[in-house]
Amino acid sequence: MPAPAPVTMSATLAADEELDRRRRAGERVLSLASGEIGLPVLPALRERLAAAADRNAYGPVAGSAALRTAAAGYWGRRGLPTDPGLVVCGPGSKPLLFALMLAVGGDVVVPVPSWVSYAAQAELAGGRPVPVPTPPGEGGVPDPAALREAVALARAAGRDPRCVVVTLPDNPTGTIATPQTLRRLARAARDLDLVIVSDEIYCDLVFDSAHRALSPASFAPERTVVTTGLTKNLALGGWRTGVARLPDSPLGREVHTRLVGVASQIWSSTAAPVQAAAAYAFEEPPEVVAHVAACLRLHEVVVRAVARRFAAAGAELTPVRATSYLYPDFEPLRGELTRVHGVHDGGRLAALFAERYGVGLLPGTAFGEPAHSLRIRAATSRLYGETDAERTAALTAADPLRLPWISASLDRVQEVLTDLTEPFAARRPEAGRP
Repeated sequence: MPAPAPVTMSATLAADEELDRRRRAGERVLSLASGEIGLPVLPALRERLAAAADRNAYGPVAGSAALRTAAAGYWGRRGLPTDPGLVVCGPGSKPLLFALMLAVGGDVVVPVPSWVSYAAQAELAGGRPVPVPTPPGEGGVPDPAALREAVALARAAGRDPRCVVVTLPDNPTGTIATPQTLRRLARAARDLDLVIVSDEIYCDLVFDSAHRALSPASFAPERTVVTTGLTKNLALGGWRTGVARLPDSPLGREVHTRLVGVASQIWSSTAAPVQAAAAYAFEEPPEVVAHVAACLRLHEVVVRAVARRFAAAGAELTPVRATSYLYPDFEPLRGELTRVHGVHDGGRLAALFAERYGVGLLPGTAFGEPAHSLRIRAATSRLYGETDAERTAALTAADPLRLPWISASLDRVQEVLTDLTEPFAARRPEAGRP
């Protein structure tokens, strides 16, 4: 009997649980590990959810007509005309991504670095990940030339890559692939007959609206599946809802049929009250648009403040253009980190932050990086406050960085990085110079 696919705890969820344990034990901790968006629910959405609490029937597997129509309108306003009949709702974009891997089948090309669950889901779906590095400064999309080579090698070895997963904007780097790279990706996917699965959960969290993230569906509409949800833009992770947009093509309709079949066997239907609230959110009335804009402004201010502190400490950092993530590389400090702290890899570096300082971060290995990499991911979305009152104040403040609880978190980041790197400065020849 073959051994089942290995199942490990999600790195982000495991880090959250460990930090919660230490917090309950009375330790001082600072969570920069989780992608949880620590912001309150928009009251109008709460009201829609409560009003729909009596909806207790299963409903259509693909989701209610109202939700699918609203999601189609949401994509249409972003330049992707969508047939509501080719929209599928699920209990979060994460299960939808896994169901899509099951529906497409075969091995899955994943970017390196990439979100912690893509490779694990590929294995759980019965395939294997095919890791391909991303272009410098463009996270989330495999380098198209390297993609061609990796797929050719995999197929020559008897493997069966059928899809490539991309993230726009990217988790973990907070960067965005260029239109040129997406155009080359589209050509490669056509030549290699790959389905593109585009995870666009962060598409509303781009700081500069003039440079929004384009979807691969703009370049390869016949073979690109797009997924999104309300977890990040509206901080509704606990409501578990996501939607997938299937291509209006023979390939898209085939995958749609299989995806609905998978959904019918796994989750039957998404919670009906949540669908009602989600339909309202995807319609984007003025209060929803204003709330997302306030969240985006807060993310940008805080993540850039934290990024400045990592850069000042000597870490290399590609400018963050979206999300609440940054991905500093401590490679410039490798020699000193090894000499002073015994750090040789990202795992040990993240452990040092956690054990010595109580700061939760994730090592690059969680995102597919090689063990020796000194890259770590910091997520800043848990710094907005401990209570809804504090978080609401953060959303409405003229200068969130001046709020005492956010200022204290930034001071702690500075304090930790100073303690970590100060011994290095004392050893440098220029130490003490004006």
